[in-house]
Amino acid sequence: MPPREQKRIGLIGIGLVGTALAENLLAAGFDVAGFDVVPARCRKLEELGGTAASGPRDAAEGRRAVVLSLMTSQIVREVVVGPGGVLEAEPPPRFLIDTTTGDPEMTVRLAGELAERGIAYLDATISGSSAEIRRRDGVFLVGGDAEAVEACRDVLEAVARKHIHVGPAGNGAKCKLAVNLVMGLNRVALAEGLVFGEALGLGLRRLFAVLNETYAYSRVMDIKGPKMLAGDFQPGGRLAQHRKDVETILDYAARLGLELPLSQAHREILASAIAAGDGDLDNAAVIRELRRRAGRATRPPQGS
Repeated sequence: MPPREQKRIGLIGIGLVGTALAENLLAAGFDVAGFDVVPARCRKLEELGGTAASGPRDAAEGRRAVVLSLMTSQIVREVVVGPGGVLEAEPPPRFLIDTTTGDPEMTVRLAGELAERGIAYLDATISGSSAEIRRRDGVFLVGGDAEAVEACRDVLEAVARKHIHVGPAGNGAKCKLAVNLVMGLNRVALAEGLVFGEALGLGLRRLFAVLNETYAYSRVMDIKGPKMLAGDFQPGGRLAQHRKDVETILDYAARLGLELPLSQAHREILASAIAAGDGDLDNAAVIRELRRRAGRATRPPQGS
């Protein structure tokens, strides 16, 4: 394929993560045509230097690969095989790179259907918030054919510091769910520890510094700790989005006959936070719910 054609990429879904992906692809010299159901997001892509497409088929038309950044596997399916979808493009793309944190079983089925049509599907979930992805500090967890992963190396390396091939399609989604389970519990554990420390009368910034120097530390603290301390909940990853992930985690656990008591408690905390109006805030805003439960104000924590 001529070098110019290699650089033609479609993008469907231009939300927080999709915008970060677009910025990195454009910076790497890719010709990006993108579509989102929200017109303002398409206009944002044009401002960045990309081309706004009229729909999924248009975004995929004549493109070597199409990157998907969507909310659920059901939406992915509609975008790919539904009316006006990716498969109606002439010619269709050779590769589909799906960054959606979705349903592993639906992912496997879609991969099989696409393989029958000669399209390689990469189940390429990303560990990292939109802010981390924007800095190319995310990590791809890629399920799919090893040759297809290698063929799409240029796209993967344009938007992430590392990609890990984790096996066949479906394994990317499975790995991402396990990663998100641990990350989410790390966030809520940090929030609960800070609220507990506040109730004890400890200076939260000093407590946070102590946590960073002990075995309580996790990398989640580097990004979410300062946001919790400052009360800065501008979204990098929305709280409601993580609640969706936790629901998927618990659904799969139930199918396996597995009890996940910490994730069950986490789901209830997230549901209460959303009911209180915090769903569109950054997922670090889980501390607001824990502070409400402690009978403490949700203003930014004070103290040295």
